[in-house]
Amino acid sequence: MMPRDLSDAPSAPPEFDVAVIGGGPAGAVAAEDLARAGRRVALLDRGGRIKPCGGAVPPRLLRDFAIPDAQVVARVSTARMISPSGARVDIPIENGFVGMVDRGPFDEFLRRRAEAAGAVRLQGAFRRLERDARGLRVLWRDAQGERAIRARLVVGADGARSDVARQEVPGGDAIPYVIAYHEVIAAPSVPPGASSCAGYDPGRCDVIYDGRISPDFYGWVFPHGRQASVGMGTGVRGVDLKAATAALRAGAGLAGCETIRREGAPIPLQPLPRWDNGRDVVLAGDAAGVVAPSSGEGIYYAMIGGRCAAQAAEATLASGRARDLRLARRLFMREHRTVFRVLRMMQDTWYRSDERRERFVSLCRDVDVQRLTFEAYMNKRLVRARPAAHLRIMAKNFAHLARLIPAAS
Repeated sequence: MMPRDLSDAPSAPPEFDVAVIGGGPAGAVAAEDLARAGRRVALLDRGGRIKPCGGAVPPRLLRDFAIPDAQVVARVSTARMISPSGARVDIPIENGFVGMVDRGPFDEFLRRRAEAAGAVRLQGAFRRLERDARGLRVLWRDAQGERAIRARLVVGADGARSDVARQEVPGGDAIPYVIAYHEVIAAPSVPPGASSCAGYDPGRCDVIYDGRISPDFYGWVFPHGRQASVGMGTGVRGVDLKAATAALRAGAGLAGCETIRREGAPIPLQPLPRWDNGRDVVLAGDAAGVVAPSSGEGIYYAMIGGRCAAQAAEATLASGRARDLRLARRLFMREHRTVFRVLRMMQDTWYRSDERRERFVSLCRDVDVQRLTFEAYMNKRLVRARPAAHLRIMAKNFAHLARLIPAAS
């Protein structure tokens, strides 16, 4: 089904309980959940844009959101960490995998599912919100000109530089972010019977910690079946993203692969202190800043954020209390605050220099680090059942920071 055409709509704007601005994973999940709850929902999306994204998703996302196997284009069984000196640490992903999705078809799948649940899809660019004696008006523009709908509430899920957040939520114009850039390439063909080709392995994701690629974040090579995502992120101004990605491709033996498309976008790395305007707007996904520090993982947290925003909107519609919009942030942070704090501490500690990055990759050789990291990733919670392992990791962290342990090459 296609987004609804309102060109023949009557002069009075259509009325909805909730207008969801943005059709990425956060907005699509919020729209679907609210539609399934019996609410009249409009889902407004610009259309025609694919967000630059490595596409990694954990098994928990596939379970929690009933994602069919057809949306998973690759299953990664090994993560390779590469240090500035070229040292490599391969980490097997035990008892699970990292799934890879292509954001174009994946996001459209989520939008279509929201539509099937009853949400009305609209295609156009959000402009602004207005209020009058009858309530809230959402103004947007398509090829025919400016349009309007009415809604009791708005979910702002329109990305890291959210217009909804800037216009409506205190602090929404000051969210910190990095710029992510990637190139989607045709993956090298792996000969029959071989597991890799020229260093490229379709079952392995490579994470490159090297200041020549990114001075404050990392680069990546993620397999996507017949394609691969090769990119990097940085918050440092003046970095030539395309040149850094070209160097990354050359170092990975992928310079000669066909480039299918190039994409760049801001990625927030810190949740906003407030997600609502105390009246009729609540944020979700990148607009709320829910991308994990250190890893830059965003799809799972965006979808959880969309679900929390839907719960807050439903509570507000049921109670009539605007303060119930605060539930969105409260529900999200109750489960994920500690993980975000730990990941922020990791990024601040280990990404500040190549010497630290070298030690971080060396630390990844530790079996305790490997197991706890991927158990936490796959299940989206810190592993608390192994206190001795946590103590050993803490001791090794301090030893590396104090340079008591050499960084292994």
